[in-house]
Amino acid sequence: MQTPPERVPAVLDGPGVDVDDPRELLIGYLDWYREALMRKIAGLSDEQLRTPVEPLGWSPLGLVKHLGWVERRWMRWGFAAESVPAYLPGGDDAEWDAPKGQSADEVLADYRVELNTSRALAADAALADRARIGGRFRTAEEAPALGRILFHLLQEYARHVGQLDVARELIDGETGE
Repeated sequence: MQTPPERVPAVLDGPGVDVDDPRELLIGYLDWYREALMRKIAGLSDEQLRTPVEPLGWSPLGLVKHLGWVERRWMRWGFAAESVPAYLPGGDDAEWDAPKGQSADEVLADYRVELNTSRALAADAALADRARIGGRFRTAEEAPALGRILFHLLQEYARHVGQLDVARELIDGETGE
């Protein structure tokens, strides 16, 4: 008689299995994906970070830049109603481009500024708190709750980090978790 294989516990991404608070789960998963973005670009050369991946049409560094602007639009301009530029001149092409005049370290530093600002804004607010009026949202009826904004950010990251998995495999054969 064969012995059944030893059961290995499943490893979960995101917050630990003991976390059941909705706020902790939402922010924990969002942070997990933010960190996954960094894990998936680790070890790429400057050229690999900057070269658009075909057939996707964007570079890993361009994706990081885009997600920094997504953070800015939803948290600073949206939730906090800060008077900040929400879009780069040149639209999507400029947002997804990693110009040669800007180092990878500068792009990553800009991303981290937006990320840290988003985290600080969320830290002092309840999920039910509505976005302030005057930035992205002109009326109270348009203004979503922080929880909805964070869910939107989560789905942005989940989608784009999944796309980055494909890009990374096309670049050098690395696969993600």
